[in-house]
Amino acid sequence: MRIGLFTDTYLPDVNGVVSSIVTLQQELEKNGHDVFVITTHPGLLQVQREGNVLRLPGVELKSLYGYVLTSPIHFAVLKDIREMELDVIHAHTEFGVGIFARIVAKMLQIPLVSTYHTTYEDYTHYVNVFNLETVDKVAKKAVSSLSKLYGETSTELIAPSQKTKEMLQRYGIKKRIHVIPTGLDLQRFDAHRTDAETIRQRREELMANPEETLIIFVGRIAKEKSIDFVIDGFTYLKEAGVPVHFAVIGGGPEQEVLQSHVHELGLDSMITFAGKKPADQIPSYYHCADAFVSASLTETQGMTYIEALASELPVFARPDEVLEDLVLEGQTGFLFKKPEQFAEKVQLFLAMSAEERAAMKAAAKSQVEVYDSRIFYQKVLEVYQSAASEYREMYRLESIRPKDDCVELKVCSPNDEIRILVSLETYFNKGLRKDVLISSDELDELISEEEAVKAYQSCLKRIAAKDRTRKEIYDWLTQNTQLDIKQINEIVEKLEERDLINDLRYTKNQVYNLKLLMQGKNKISRTLRKKGIPYEMIESVFADEDEQSEFRNALKWAQKLQPTIKEKSVRMKKNMMKSKLIAQGFAVDVINEVMDNLSFVEEERAELESLRKTAAKAKKRYQSKYSGTKLRNYVFRYCSAQGFDVEDIYLILSEMEWDDE
Repeated sequence: MRIGLFTDTYLPDVNGVVSSIVTLQQELEKNGHDVFVITTHPGLLQVQREGNVLRLPGVELKSLYGYVLTSPIHFAVLKDIREMELDVIHAHTEFGVGIFARIVAKMLQIPLVSTYHTTYEDYTHYVNVFNLETVDKVAKKAVSSLSKLYGETSTELIAPSQKTKEMLQRYGIKKRIHVIPTGLDLQRFDAHRTDAETIRQRREELMANPEETLIIFVGRIAKEKSIDFVIDGFTYLKEAGVPVHFAVIGGGPEQEVLQSHVHELGLDSMITFAGKKPADQIPSYYHCADAFVSASLTETQGMTYIEALASELPVFARPDEVLEDLVLEGQTGFLFKKPEQFAEKVQLFLAMSAEERAAMKAAAKSQVEVYDSRIFYQKVLEVYQSAASEYREMYRLESIRPKDDCVELKVCSPNDEIRILVSLETYFNKGLRKDVLISSDELDELISEEEAVKAYQSCLKRIAAKDRTRKEIYDWLTQNTQLDIKQINEIVEKLEERDLINDLRYTKNQVYNLKLLMQGKNKISRTLRKKGIPYEMIESVFADEDEQSEFRNALKWAQKLQPTIKEKSVRMKKNMMKSKLIAQGFAVDVINEVMDNLSFVEEERAELESLRKTAAKAKKRYQSKYSGTKLRNYVFRYCSAQGFDVEDIYLILSEMEWDDE
């Protein structure tokens, strides 16, 4: 494969990122791959080309020792990179060159792999010069947002440790993250590769008394490395008169500050700042030491710890998740939480026998065998191959358009263009944004969810037109969509969570409205139960109502009904009113109370007149068929059926004229 490694820091810089890149580069080249490095150099104008290394001009950041800040725009070298015919771009940093890598990957349509080497949230003090809590929060939020953006615009993402993976997931990255510890050329750190004379020279260079125990730190001298923590520990060793020396190998923005701190504590004779050393000499400095120390808690993997262990050095360190499989208490090193505890552990180490120290050296070397660069290379190569394979079938998210309560996505591949509706939850939870790459499997998943999104939109329209119950929405989804029960339940629950459907609110509104129509409790209850409202909920709503409201509504309805029933006996009129009140949903006890409160004096006064009209009406109906006694009997039965009193019927019939008389 032809691989482009994009990084803001590279040789001759000495740091964990460079070590990782160089190790990967060497293994790739060893296995026949063509590797190109796109990096920076501290110059403002010219691009430098050194074999397969392309250096872009930039400005050195004094506060981030070893890093050169460059513009993310370098169209002048785009032609050079196109001619490299890269199969994969691998971005190792997130600054100018890292951003440029993403631009190149998009423009040249090359799969992008990113490795997240640095926990930038631990470096926000560089922009928070006044140590303000608000500034720190804003800076950390910016780190989170940018990290999420960088991660999700990559075809594949690599984290050097589980700790880093979990941090990226906290940032909201949903993409698959490969945990691949940075490999190391273990042979390079084999203690037998440095001869005795070189070791003697190194020890004489680092301390006045080469016979003392030498503990070293290798790395960038920066605030986040907490070297001051170790220096403070040496004050306790000085008080105890322990013959031990501390050498700091490396340079950085905190060097002068720490040197002043050492001088103030009177530790100049015990601590040496040796400065920055060439990368090819670093192993010999490990080999000349008796132990390694670092109090840093900001490592994504801890490459210098691995280098020290590979060099057979016991490691002193503060407890950290990335070190759980490296520093085993009393076996490969010692853990401490306070400066005084560090001093105690050093004395414990010095008290060990030669046999115990030899066992610790062997254990240290054995512990890092899993970090062999060959294993590292193989795992990264698998990610490259996966990225290249997936990229051919990937879709790029070209545009995003909010639409009602969802988002319309336009995704494109070289041969296809698709528009999909996704919910806002899916949009945010999956980290979808412009230029994100979507695999065919992810696209299929979004398409399968689209019917649910459309169904949800239809539900919103139905609810906007008229309030609905849970059962009504559920029934409509069941009858009008192909969604499964799980999807239907999710839509209904979502509508309930947003308070777009609320059966209790619906019940209260319906009880109020139907009572305005003077419906009784029973009828209202039947109506609501047909809508799927539980009996208990209906009863609880009625329980909150004024106890007399049912009677008042029934009385009002009866008073409205009473004058509409004409030419009926009082008895018939009362029965008809009771039937209509029952049909209106009022309870029998309420109806009886209402009837007792109604006045039928007018009807009773007009009873005989109503009977005369009823009898005359009956006579007229039956006289075409019957006559004489038979006609009288039919009229009698008719009036009786209307509820009139028998004696009153006889009286009225006796007043009427009959043909047989």
